[in-house]
Amino acid sequence: MNYRHAFHAGNHADVLKHVALLAICDALTAKPTPLFALDTHAGRGLYALDSNSALRTAEAEGGISRLFAEAPKHPAIARYLAAVRACRGEHGQASYPGSPWLLAHALRPDDRIAACELLPEEAGQLAANFEQDPRVAAHARDGYAAMRALLPPRIGEVRYNRGLVLIDPPYEAQLEELDTAIGALREGLTRWPQGTFALWYPIKLRRSLQPFYRRAHALPAKSAFVAELLVRADDSPLRMNGSGLLLLNAPWRLDETLRSALPLLARALGENGASWRVDWLKQPS
Repeated sequence: MNYRHAFHAGNHADVLKHVALLAICDALTAKPTPLFALDTHAGRGLYALDSNSALRTAEAEGGISRLFAEAPKHPAIARYLAAVRACRGEHGQASYPGSPWLLAHALRPDDRIAACELLPEEAGQLAANFEQDPRVAAHARDGYAAMRALLPPRIGEVRYNRGLVLIDPPYEAQLEELDTAIGALREGLTRWPQGTFALWYPIKLRRSLQPFYRRAHALPAKSAFVAELLVRADDSPLRMNGSGLLLLNAPWRLDETLRSALPLLARALGENGASWRVDWLKQPS
């Protein structure tokens, strides 16, 4: 695997994923019971946008940098921008938080986070970034295997009935990765049926995703919807034109939150042909 998220940190896909991630965390923490979060493809958890990797692609310029300049007025977007500011207050103005950092920022002292990364260098940095936080366990392991090993979550005598699994794989082979992810989601839902599951996926040509949507509908979840942000028309199979999140057993009214935030993100980050959608695959009964 050659993927390094440092080249893409803070891009439009991260904006979508991280706005939604914080909205999920805030909804889940509205109830007092402790939570467990599993980040299956965590990366290093913290990035520098002035690194050679980030500067080479400059993808953050069309993502978090543009969003700061536009600053759309929406509570979920403001929440995300405040978290990025908090990260920069701790780690410097060029820093950008990955999903493990955002989970640690949003969750509470009694909550627990397992962050998995397979690449040795990234896994080592992940462990170093969170070595002072007892809530975060960094695992140098395959995230899909961790879903089998860590679900349903139990740490010591504590069983966690609520929480989140975030799956954000590299998609070096997109359709094959989606097959693997759907299988992992099916097993994860069997092991932890009350958990919230979020799968991020890239969009080049949306029509190529129709089999994925059908398979997602058939998963044994109580509810399923997709939230997608395209920053340009999906007319080229050679580049990522946008991305989406498959959300299973999502917190109540998360769809409404994203339905009102995504038009503002499309306007702030989009080019000609930008679009968004929030569509139910399986509505809660």
